[in-house]
Amino acid sequence: MSVTAPQGFEAAGVAVGLKSTGKPDVAVVVNRGPLKVGAAVFTSNRAKANPIIWSQQAVQDGVVEAIVLNSGGANCFTGSFGFQTTHQTAEKAAELLGVSAGDVLVCSTGLIGTGDQVFRGKVLAGTEQGIAELSADGGEAASLAIMTTDSRPKRAVHTGEGWTIGGMAKGAGMLAPGLATMLVVVTTDAVLTAEQADAHLRHATAVSFDRLDSDGCMSTNDQVTLLASGASGIAPDAAGFRAALAAVCLDLAEQLQGDAEGASHDIRIVVKNAASEDDAVEVGRSVARNNLFKAAIFGNDPNWGRVLAAIGTTEAQFDPYDVDVWMNGVRVCTAGGPDAPREAVDLTPRATEVVIDLKVGDAVATILTNDLTHDYVHENSAYSS
Repeated sequence: MSVTAPQGFEAAGVAVGLKSTGKPDVAVVVNRGPLKVGAAVFTSNRAKANPIIWSQQAVQDGVVEAIVLNSGGANCFTGSFGFQTTHQTAEKAAELLGVSAGDVLVCSTGLIGTGDQVFRGKVLAGTEQGIAELSADGGEAASLAIMTTDSRPKRAVHTGEGWTIGGMAKGAGMLAPGLATMLVVVTTDAVLTAEQADAHLRHATAVSFDRLDSDGCMSTNDQVTLLASGASGIAPDAAGFRAALAAVCLDLAEQLQGDAEGASHDIRIVVKNAASEDDAVEVGRSVARNNLFKAAIFGNDPNWGRVLAAIGTTEAQFDPYDVDVWMNGVRVCTAGGPDAPREAVDLTPRATEVVIDLKVGDAVATILTNDLTHDYVHENSAYSS
């Protein structure tokens, strides 16, 4: 049920012609309360879409009544007309729901530079139709409506002690960290303050979506939103809720990784025994963004030399001549030199794990990425206006 699994939420997904396929393209998620708590994190890209600019302002008071999301157009670099479109979307939703426009968030996804009178009309019509079709069972429909190049919807649910977390996500390309990645909506019926929601979301995002670096490309429209209705009447243990929220976000991040455009390998890069977590993340990300490494994995080649070359570009503390590397359980490099023969490594499964032991501390971090394939290049050369 996705975002409608927790109590206090209704959602809908409708088709209004933004997608040429005729598939659902506008989603609405409404918090019926009694609490109307909201928190969000956004792309750190300086080039931000109009919905991001709007939502960053709207969420500041920690009150969110609803969120309207459209696929089929990013509404980014569309000038004042585009911002007015976002504003009118929030106003339309607010009018129909009897709430303030400043408590309605807006998200868009699709091609950058798209947004005209036809686009505006369809988004407004979708907002109206979506609100008319709101349902406590509408989470699945909403998760379908936010898809673009996704091959499947991404949903996750966690049931706690009397409270629930539900989430949906979209994303298959431009997956790189920057406080948040993709479009994600997470709901809960737990009792949270706005401050708690913000803190829990930032922690969860930092260890999930921010560790997904599929192709090194940061979107202009990335937003992760947490809505809390308090409908369960239960204020959960803070540590327990934080862990559960992080697990839901990691589940969604892994689903995004598994649906990355054209990918044939899902790669987990585990950096251990680093001097600090920041060092571990920097080292893992240097490998995740190395096209030579990613191409080698596509070719099922355990080329550990490309791993060492990548981590050598970082500022992390380690001795490059005292590093061990494992690929799918086989130690192919020890102390900066060759170990097991390459033919001992089987890289044909989609799931691939690379472990890098820096031997200077006890910090650990995992980065999720994908290989670089012919299909990725084809899909992104064909995905245009």
